[in-house]
Amino acid sequence: MTPVASVPPPTVQVNGGLASPTSSIQSPQNVASLPSISDLVGEINPAIASISVESVSRGLFFDITDQGAGSGMVVRADGHIVTNYHVVQDVRGIRVNLPNGESYLARIIGGDIVTDLAVIKIDPVGELPVVSFGDSEQLKVGDWVVAVGNALALRGGPTVTLGIVSARGRTVKTERGDLYDMIQTDAAINDGNSGGPLLNLDGDVIGINTAMLREAQGIGFAISSESALPIIDSLVEHGRVIRPLIGLNGADVTPAVASRFGFIVNEGVVVTQMGRGGPADEAGLLVGDIITKLDGIPTPNMTRFLTLLWSYTVGDTVQLEYIRDNRIGETAVVLVERR
Repeated sequence: MTPVASVPPPTVQVNGGLASPTSSIQSPQNVASLPSISDLVGEINPAIASISVESVSRGLFFDITDQGAGSGMVVRADGHIVTNYHVVQDVRGIRVNLPNGESYLARIIGGDIVTDLAVIKIDPVGELPVVSFGDSEQLKVGDWVVAVGNALALRGGPTVTLGIVSARGRTVKTERGDLYDMIQTDAAINDGNSGGPLLNLDGDVIGINTAMLREAQGIGFAISSESALPIIDSLVEHGRVIRPLIGLNGADVTPAVASRFGFIVNEGVVVTQMGRGGPADEAGLLVGDIITKLDGIPTPNMTRFLTLLWSYTVGDTVQLEYIRDNRIGETAVVLVERR
């Protein structure tokens, strides 16, 4: 049998340097205090799916069939499974293999290229075990996390790796576009891990593994559960993401930007473009306004602004606080559907 190639997660590029070597060595006592995750793995494994995909590319004389693999997790007992959009995008066939040995053909319910999330569906004989989601907002840098997935499409069940939260709220530039509100971890994320869960030590999903940095070791990224849950619910219920639109483009205000343009704040979102007749335009916002809060919650950058915005639904009214001509203003914006 020809080996199945695992679907590579999106890769990112950064300019980095070498880390300084540590000056101390862990004692055996410290090593012994590392957490055991065997019980956690036993509980989560039944809800982890191994996904095989088949796609067709056109050759010069005949079509070429390609095979790939990724990961997923059961989010509804009736067979709804979450994975990454890039795993199932433009494929001809999808097969889901469960840890209990059952295998099913799957169909795509919906996908979202903006967050790189997709929901597929199988029709199981009975109800399936499902994952539980935790609150990624409670994560702290340094917390232990566990990555589970179909790494390298290896036989014998999911691969489990342990690491820590290295950073939160990252914006990651990939070949498929920017991904916002990402969790950075040093838990190993390899080809085939895409779509698998990132767990806290309670066994709750706090992220969905999606990208890695090939040029370095120990740098992987996961979509936060806070960002993922509204997308998953929308895909399950509607087959697409009904995302609210505010009708503006913005950029981060940084200390350097503030100094250059004479802003009185060092963080926020400066409006760079307005959609004529859109919600923000109707609410009286102008290019050059600096948005500092959304419904009273600080928006220090575009990542946080979009994360907050996408937690609302179409038809909601949000209150924006902004700075114009060094004065604070407020306005209410009614969100419409993004199409």
